[in-house]
Amino acid sequence: MDLDALRLSAELAALTTLSLLALGLPLAAWLATTRWRGAVLVESVVSLPLVLPPTVLGFYLLTAFAPAAPAGRAWAAVTGRPLPFTFEGLLVASVLYSLPFAVQPFTAALAGVDRRLVEASHALGVSRLATFRRVTLPLAWPGVLAGAVLTFAHTLGEFGVVLMVGGNIPGQTRTLSVAIFDHVEALEYGAAHRTAGLLLGVSFAVLVAVNALQRRAGLAGLRGRRAAPGRRGPGAPAAAP
Repeated sequence: MDLDALRLSAELAALTTLSLLALGLPLAAWLATTRWRGAVLVESVVSLPLVLPPTVLGFYLLTAFAPAAPAGRAWAAVTGRPLPFTFEGLLVASVLYSLPFAVQPFTAALAGVDRRLVEASHALGVSRLATFRRVTLPLAWPGVLAGAVLTFAHTLGEFGVVLMVGGNIPGQTRTLSVAIFDHVEALEYGAAHRTAGLLLGVSFAVLVAVNALQRRAGLAGLRGRRAAPGRRGPGAPAAAP
């Protein structure tokens, strides 16, 4: 197994997950609470990588950050080197391509938090940021964790967009999925089986973890609704005056 490709893939997946926790949570919190009609356009842009071929996204990133493009010149002026075919380029591409795998579970989890608890916190004078940190996020953590795990696994197995933006430079942009492609091209099926088996095991473990988290979140929400004050099932006795 290519240990350099394994190390680079794990580093890329970890940094992508951390980046999307920092960028995706505020976006998801806004999507979960906004009443702006134009939010559907934002949701569509976030979801676009789900249906967009990765080569298309990679092509537009290469075009946007080409040395002659304004964004490419600005990046080179700040960092001293172009963005394409670098680890930083892989990170930018991975963040964009994995965006819906983080934001959609985050949004669903945050939207599922009982608004009465949030409003009660605001009524007690707690700031919005403190309420999000102390009330909303702890209640939504299974969905947030599920989104983070999905992001990590999705990044670990990316192929098309990383090959387009990063190429195949050993130790710099050669990820596990690209390594599998190289092994198959070279008819090294044993090495391809070992690497593919690792990704298969990780993917299955991720699905088990995500399904367990979603079931836990669903059961917790059901218990919360049953225990919520003022909600009585059919036939329940009325409260004493």
